[in-house]
Amino acid sequence: MNTHPNPARAMRALIAEDEPILAATLAHMLRKLWPELEIAATAPNGIAAVEQALTLRPDVLFLDIKMPGRSGMEAAEELAERWDGAHPFPQVVFVTAYDDYAVQAFEHAALDYVLKPVGEARLARTIGRLRAQLERAGDEAGVDDGGDAGMARLVEQMRALLAPAAASNAVATAAAAPARLDTIRAAVGNTVRMIPVQEVLYFQALDKYVNVAGIEGDALIRLSLKDLLAQLDPAQFCQISRSSIVNLRHVASASRDDFGKLQLALRGRSEPLKVSPLFAHLFRQM
Repeated sequence: MNTHPNPARAMRALIAEDEPILAATLAHMLRKLWPELEIAATAPNGIAAVEQALTLRPDVLFLDIKMPGRSGMEAAEELAERWDGAHPFPQVVFVTAYDDYAVQAFEHAALDYVLKPVGEARLARTIGRLRAQLERAGDEAGVDDGGDAGMARLVEQMRALLAPAAASNAVATAAAAPARLDTIRAAVGNTVRMIPVQEVLYFQALDKYVNVAGIEGDALIRLSLKDLLAQLDPAQFCQISRSSIVNLRHVASASRDDFGKLQLALRGRSEPLKVSPLFAHLFRQM
């Protein structure tokens, strides 16, 4: 069974690797072990990997874990956020240097990975799994978290991988966390506004700032989203994407768009707030 929407097109792969020799070696092995697979492109960093994947829509994506601009995990998360329903989400394989902890984490989460330097035997087994998953993809429809079986599988696996690290970070943060914020001091032109945290609808990371969307309008702060999240009440505020934190008290409803992506409607605002597939489970019906 051909699972690609265009039966005439060969399966395509995108390699994201910042070391040219390693990228060329992986491409050479793939051509040897999977001759019918087309190497569509090689991306030199995580940012380029995301943009090329969105343009080329590969069937398989090899992501180096440590890359400039975006790590492999960050690139996969951004792709899950930005992917639409016109093409199946690619099968993702992470490429990592040998590390006992990383390998144990990948095994626990059932994420597919290959180790540097890439060996033919291991890569051949990975190719076998990729072929089987691509053959099954056409039979898996209507999966939650966006309706794409490949994306849903990756999201569940990434949650399993990130959960232990998140729990460890939460303990460390709780031990060293500053007092909870009750007021945000934010810039509006040449004025500094004092915004009660209760009146903040959501925070959204921009280029060099974080936008504070409040009941009485928007303002800017320089605090990073990560540092900001550590100072907010987790019972009231939760992260819903790489770039957004929402105040749950102002969420009116959650619904899916035409591509199956979750979005939130906020009281007092007309614009919807997008939810990353990694955080969609937070808004399932109780």
